[in-house]
Amino acid sequence: MKLTILFAGLAACGTPVAHPGGTGVSIDRFSSDAGHLLIRDAHNGLPGPDQPIDFDGPPFLTQGLGPNGAPVRYYNFDVQSDSPSTLFRIVRNGEPVAGQADLVDKIPGDSGYNDFWRIALVEAPDGFVPGAFTSAEQVHDLAIKPDPRIIDCPIVPRGSTAREGHGVPPAVPTELWYRGTKVMCLQFGEPLAVEADGRVPTSPIYVAFAKNPGTPSGGPASGFRTEPSAPQQTHNVVMSVPGDTDYSPLWAVHIYDRAAFDQVHDATTALAAPLVKDGPLVNCPIVYVTPR
Repeated sequence: MKLTILFAGLAACGTPVAHPGGTGVSIDRFSSDAGHLLIRDAHNGLPGPDQPIDFDGPPFLTQGLGPNGAPVRYYNFDVQSDSPSTLFRIVRNGEPVAGQADLVDKIPGDSGYNDFWRIALVEAPDGFVPGAFTSAEQVHDLAIKPDPRIIDCPIVPRGSTAREGHGVPPAVPTELWYRGTKVMCLQFGEPLAVEADGRVPTSPIYVAFAKNPGTPSGGPASGFRTEPSAPQQTHNVVMSVPGDTDYSPLWAVHIYDRAAFDQVHDATTALAAPLVKDGPLVNCPIVYVTPR
């Protein structure tokens, strides 16, 4: 991928955008600019700007089924693109410089923001002092090498928590520099290998809603269909789990007919269920895997 494509849009960031809030930067994942399925209104109780988010409860944590039918749990980080944003990592001889946080130029609500970050390695100049870089603008004229890795690290309000981690490592709170201000992201899992065309890899997930899309009050707003005796258990089936070579937390959603709910309990039965429509790409890192 050419650097002009990888770093498209960064050239236009000459003047930092003012964001409200005590630090000059406000993190809001649920505004109409940032959200898609999760947009705050007067009734849903989603946290406001800069309010810490507890991701270990509804509507952020969902229990589904793995390819073998065993329960899995995943966080819901809303719709995301398969075109990653860019994260600049300062290195010396290929190794990250200790004491220097990575640099980004997008936060939720900014055009082109993505939870998924393509790493770009920036060779530290002679005499570089760790911590001296606090903005992506400072590295544009340095030697930059695209890295074949992508990380899933949603930017969240400071103090947000995602504690679940069974069979997989829990999220790692990570500090980033954004235009002179420190922001926090939650990094999930191992880095992903970038696709040949520079995009984020995806994996399929098959889901059923309480009402099929196209029916009154149907689709995402109606919530997932769950087992009557276990309201937390959906029959949303993922086709891969962490550790599988084809695993990705960026899921290509396929919506199957809710009438097939009772027959769907693993990958084979999900593939056999009649489809209603395809949905968006969503960032849903798996954080609980039943031991095989």
